[in-house]
Amino acid sequence: MSKLWSTEEQAQIAATDSFRIAPYRADGKTPGTPTYIWFVQVEGRLFVRAYSGESSSWFQAGRAQGAGQIVLDGKAVDVTFATVDLALTDPIDAAYRAKYTTSRYLAPMISARAQAATLEVLPRA
Repeated sequence: MSKLWSTEEQAQIAATDSFRIAPYRADGKTPGTPTYIWFVQVEGRLFVRAYSGESSSWFQAGRAQGAGQIVLDGKAVDVTFATVDLALTDPIDAAYRAKYTTSRYLAPMISARAQAATLEVLPRA
């Protein structure tokens, strides 16, 4: 079962530029290889996108398994992954623009390819 991020957790997440994400492998128990990833927060919710789109191995595993871990400040946090309502595309794009405005990788992260590979990350209860 999923819960919402606490105010303290949101502040801890906001204090970093990226974290590592490790969806579970096919056995549903073993975390995959941690991958550094950009993220954004929108109204206290946490979202990630795959730079290379739906073909990304971590995205495919996250969507298939629906759970895994993020590694934040050296600590593994158990999470679930949820599909994202398309109505959130614009606010998520705006958050990426605001956070990563000077990066040369911004345009690919707000492209249709990356938008299709967006997941919400929720802490596991």
